[in-house]
Amino acid sequence: MTTTRSSNFKAGLRTTILMASLGGLLVVIGWLIGGIGVASGFLVIALVMNGVAYWFSDKIALASAGAKAISEQEAPGLYQMVRELTTRADLPMPRLYLIPTQQPNAFATGRSPKHAAVAVTQGIMQLLSEDELRGVIAHELAHVRHRDILTQSVAAAIGAMITWIAYMLLWFGGDEDSQVGLIGNLALFMLAPIAASLIQLAISRQREYAADATGAEICGNPESLASALLRLEEGAKAIPMQVNQATEPLYIVKPFQGGGVASLFSTHPPIEERVRRLRQMRPSL
Repeated sequence: MTTTRSSNFKAGLRTTILMASLGGLLVVIGWLIGGIGVASGFLVIALVMNGVAYWFSDKIALASAGAKAISEQEAPGLYQMVRELTTRADLPMPRLYLIPTQQPNAFATGRSPKHAAVAVTQGIMQLLSEDELRGVIAHELAHVRHRDILTQSVAAAIGAMITWIAYMLLWFGGDEDSQVGLIGNLALFMLAPIAASLIQLAISRQREYAADATGAEICGNPESLASALLRLEEGAKAIPMQVNQATEPLYIVKPFQGGGVASLFSTHPPIEERVRRLRQMRPSL
């Protein structure tokens, strides 16, 4: 328990630093383009975008996945499992959704524990054992406890704005007060989105490791989640699923696989490393 809390604190600290870096990158770009006035304007716009992401991220994610609400009468076993795990985690009961796809996967969304939703695919319900599914649900509840959805939504909003600014610079250039010339604009166009993406990826990976650790604590058996992750990775390879880029980091495993250089830009840490860390933990049943 102490080890898990220490690990989560370190992950939270790293996430805070990365979030500050992402926001700082946005402000620096604004200053380079037009001084303090533009930097302040970008900051205001980012705050507005974050507000929209905060209030509507769950609806966007669920609609994008084609998720449908399921009642307790339709899935009594799933409701019983989630209710037991939320009791262990001291969390409110989330809304439950089913995604009509055969790829085994799942995600959580919602701006707070009181407004959370957990969505599972048809494939995951058919593939995993009950213990493995418990591990997955516990992982998603860990995201809810950590309020990771809010963190990822804010990161995605700022990252999208940085990318948009970079494209505007390419086509329209900076104003006369810009701190950089044509070459500088081109450099910003090429480097700013890459820097923003790398920071977003680092945030996403940190939150996955933390959710694995807390999820193992919630379900009481790290091996349940470790085994599930291995089977889910194979399932994702066998049945790729294209999803909206903004919602991809929400899924417990990457919905589509990419090797080589693409793996360096993955929103998820390597499954083998996640499993290794889980198998170093002790069961807490």
